[in-house]
This record gives sequence, structure tokens and C-alpha cells, in this order.
Amino acid sequence: MNPISTAPGDESLIQYPSDFPIKIMGANVDGFADAIAAVVLLHAPDFDPATMELRPSSGRNYLSCTCTIRATSRAQLDDLYRALTSHPMVKVVL
Repeated sequence: MNPISTAPGDESLIQYPSDFPIKIMGANVDGFADAIAAVVLLHAPDFDPATMELRPSSGRNYLSCTCTIRATSRAQLDDLYRALTSHPMVKVVL
């Protein structure tokens, strides 16, 4: 047995580079979309905020932002997810 084997959960099903959509949800307040774009740009500098898809909830209390980035590695995605989930305005990241 190889002592340096990767666990099945460590294998990525994504081939890099790849376009990867990330959905971020939070309260529908002024500045939410801009704050999300700023975080995404820190981890994906080639992201174009003009391509962000915005969708308010039926009651207009929440806003969903879908950002499609050009993912270059699993580490990049992991770092972006950590930054988004720790942001005080973010409720959910998918």
C-alpha cells in the first residue's frame, strides 16, 4: 500500500480551469451585491461583476447573487467559500 494515498473524498470531480457558478444569499440590503462582488474579485480577479445574476426572494427580503468564476484550483474555490461564508452579510453559499 502506498503510504501517501489520497482519500476518495480528496479527489476533485471538477477539471480545472472551469467556469463555476457560486450562489450567495443574504438580506436584500443596500450594498450586498457590491460587497459580494468585492469578495469574489479578491479570489477571482478576472470575475466581471456585470455578469452577476441577482434574484430577490418572493417577499423581497433576501437577495440571491450568482457569480460564475473561472475556477483554477480547488484551493481557490475553498478559499472563496471560506471568505464568503465568513462574511457578516452572507446567510448561505451554494
